[in-house]
Amino acid sequence: MQFTLYSRAYCHLCHEMLDALLRLQTPQQPFSVDVIDIDLAGDPDLLARYDELVPVLFADLAQPELCHYFLDEAKVRELLQN
Repeated sequence: MQFTLYSRAYCHLCHEMLDALLRLQTPQQPFSVDVIDIDLAGDPDLLARYDELVPVLFADLAQPELCHYFLDEAKVRELLQN
């Protein structure tokens, strides 16, 4: 499973969400996280879309976001079990 986390380097909520997400990883349920700093991505559309929403977590970029601001642990666990 691959997650994408839109983030900012100075955002404490972003760091907390990443830490909480990584705590859910187990040998039986491995996953990777692509952390994208919206300030460094060089994409003005990305910055405009997520400016005040970070952190924003996706499991599939073609699907709606899983959560923003705080990790929705129940949603992540449900995805990992499928």
